[in-house]
Amino acid sequence: MHERETARSSRFRTDLAGQRQQVREIIRKIARRVLPAHLYRHVVRLTRDPLVGRVNFGSLRRVTPVSKVWGFDRGKPVDRYYIERFLSRRAPDIQGHVLEIGDDVYTLQFGGERVSKSDILHVAEGYAKTTIVADLTRADHVPSDTFDCILCTQTLHLIYETPKAVRTLHRLLKPGGVLLLTTPGISQISRDDMDRWGDYWRFTRASAQRLFSEVFPEDNVRIETYGNVLAATAFLHGLSVEELTEDELDDSDPDYEVTIAIRAMKPR
Repeated sequence: MHERETARSSRFRTDLAGQRQQVREIIRKIARRVLPAHLYRHVVRLTRDPLVGRVNFGSLRRVTPVSKVWGFDRGKPVDRYYIERFLSRRAPDIQGHVLEIGDDVYTLQFGGERVSKSDILHVAEGYAKTTIVADLTRADHVPSDTFDCILCTQTLHLIYETPKAVRTLHRLLKPGGVLLLTTPGISQISRDDMDRWGDYWRFTRASAQRLFSEVFPEDNVRIETYGNVLAATAFLHGLSVEELTEDELDDSDPDYEVTIAIRAMKPR
């Protein structure tokens, strides 16, 4: 009974907040028509943000996340939406002999019939379907100029010596080969990875551009960032993609980079 009352109260507060937002928008529209510019700007400031102490945190007023497993238990995690959006746009690059780090999920999903051969690299033995066991910071036993495409998603931040890893990825590509890599900008610590091999870094567009341009020609490096304050908040709480709208997810704010995506091509 108490849980039903709490849920009903939460819905009421959410509905009320939505109604207040609609009223604010109406006030701004009327003010734009009837007030001079300097007064209209004052009205916008008054109606744009809630007053101090009036922010409605709702279900997020808590010191523990809604989900401790990134939102997998609620649906698709927010960062997966951005990773898959990036790979979908770059799908033509996923062709020929493809190496994927960790597993071959994205090779199968986005490569399809364009992939003639698939390899999976893992840092440790004993993982299903792994064809190459190697540490990207010292993988001298893996031949150079081998792969047409390398998929490396959410891995670089787990490697302390990141410049060495980037140089290895460059070496493994064939001339003209493409690296598609994603890494977190804003995210929680991955506790499982931290306990096994470490979780060291979070990146920005600037740090990614500099890191990869030191190995690949600068003109061959393309950086994309995804996220905004709402998406970042949802991701940190472990909310899922299904709990946000496409417009909310797709709005991009360069000051809230949830996911950094890099396309880097080895010179022909």
